[in-house]
Amino acid sequence: MRELSIAGAWVHEPRVFPDSRGSFHEWFKAPDLAAVTGHRLRLEQANCSVSSRGTLRGVHFADVPPSQAKYVTCVRGAVLDVVVDIRVGSPGFGRWESVRLDDRDHRAVYLSEGLGHAFMALTDDATVVYLCSEGYAPEREHGLHPLDPELAIAWPDGIAPVLSEKDAAAPGLAEAARRGLLPRYEDCLAYYARLNDAGGAPGPAGGPGGLRGAYDRA
Repeated sequence: MRELSIAGAWVHEPRVFPDSRGSFHEWFKAPDLAAVTGHRLRLEQANCSVSSRGTLRGVHFADVPPSQAKYVTCVRGAVLDVVVDIRVGSPGFGRWESVRLDDRDHRAVYLSEGLGHAFMALTDDATVVYLCSEGYAPEREHGLHPLDPELAIAWPDGIAPVLSEKDAAAPGLAEAARRGLLPRYEDCLAYYARLNDAGGAPGPAGGPGGLRGAYDRA
């Protein structure tokens, strides 16, 4: 797995085996994920969304702890998947990175607890599936406006964004920070340390650091 510029987010780029019948690939491997995060993914819920072209979902996040880690891929069509560092006090606060997920290269993105997540459908019937470390809890869920000029996410040109009423009414980054909605970086680090202590998996390069080690290097 390759670490993204947002500490705590990785992309899995599987080897795809095509033949006359179709193709095969491994889209999730628990040991590989544990090797970079320091713990295994606790699977509590699996979601599937189907979106028409231009649908823009996010930026979504949940209170820490426990928040909700996500492992995301696109099994039909294509989306632009975006991870946003919304952790107040993080060295990367306000930064974002995008990855194209599609049914050709079969990439998958993992984002740790406390990070924001959004995606735009680049095709009709874009089908996204994702594994979640926690179940949906509406009282802990929040959102940022995905077109917030302060975030300045570079959504694709030539595609009109289609937002839900809830996402269209979400605050921008500065307003969410003022209202105390955003997770604090120190709380995220403490939660990652708890996960690593309970996970029993080696951190990067066989060390004990796990997610905390990734942030120390950031």
